[in-house]
Amino acid sequence: MRTLIVSYLLFLAAAIGLAQSTPQAVAPNTTAGNSAAPATAANHADAPTGKANATTNKNGAVNDDEPATTIIHTVQEVNVVFTVSDKHGHFVKDLKENDFKVLDDNKPPTQIVNFSSETNLPLRVGLLIDASNSIRDRFRFEQEAAIEFLNEIIRPRDDRAFVIGFDTTPEVTQDFTDDSGALARGVRALRPGGGTALYDAVYFACRDKLMKAPQTGPTRRAIILLSDGEDNQSRVTREEAIEMAQRAEVIIYTISTNVSGVKMRGDKVLERMAEATGGRAFFPFRIQDVSNAFSEIQDELRSQYMLAYKPADFTADGHFRSINIIAADRKGLQVRARKGYFAPKP
Repeated sequence: MRTLIVSYLLFLAAAIGLAQSTPQAVAPNTTAGNSAAPATAANHADAPTGKANATTNKNGAVNDDEPATTIIHTVQEVNVVFTVSDKHGHFVKDLKENDFKVLDDNKPPTQIVNFSSETNLPLRVGLLIDASNSIRDRFRFEQEAAIEFLNEIIRPRDDRAFVIGFDTTPEVTQDFTDDSGALARGVRALRPGGGTALYDAVYFACRDKLMKAPQTGPTRRAIILLSDGEDNQSRVTREEAIEMAQRAEVIIYTISTNVSGVKMRGDKVLERMAEATGGRAFFPFRIQDVSNAFSEIQDELRSQYMLAYKPADFTADGHFRSINIIAADRKGLQVRARKGYFAPKP
């Protein structure tokens, strides 16, 4: 009997020792992938949001209680599209990077990343036509001039345009398309009537259309605005509309519908919107000259330079930073570019 008990105890001890010597299973080491944050022209952020490599303790077990590691890499890069013309107003298209001097917030950039003469960048164009009562007498001619412009400038598969008519509210009569026939129908669908909410229309076109337009590479965003510049219905101010255009990197070209022969208060509004965004204001005091204004805009959109640089002392604080580009050592040349941009907030 005693022998039987001793044998049982020896068997039990052996079993316990075997269990302690068996290796424990170790969970596989997993690493999460990177998740890229949305990018703007002035700020790009890549932020891996998953856990860092899992760690193991001294016994070989995975420790899932380690805090996740997030790595944020921020690169500031500003892209500017601009035009250069001589004292006669003719576009100059053969300049090189060394022909220009750039100041960002009154300081030279730390690096010029890219410089190119861009004549074929895909266009994203918004045609905004004032459909208020104030322009009723010349509305039909302006419609036909706008249709001719869209037929000439929009290239199938490369460019996209949309049409907005505005009186008290903006109305999209044709969304983004490269179909010139559809754009023409969108223009002809406009009917004049009501008050004028010019600033609301520009704000809407920049924020809800051009800023959100899908793109796979660099594009040129522009608004062609036909109006007398008078506003009596908008909820946003002129400066708020301009700020939204700057945030969306939109160039505004304005064509005044005032044919009185005298510059009015609204014409000064159109000048301000064009100048602040690097565009140009046209004042065709004869209605027949509207077509010429469209033709000059078409030439300008195909005669531009693109510059990309990294600004010095950049702070992502949401403040406005000025841009100044001049043609160094080249007298009589005029450079037209947007006046600045808003640094993105972190």
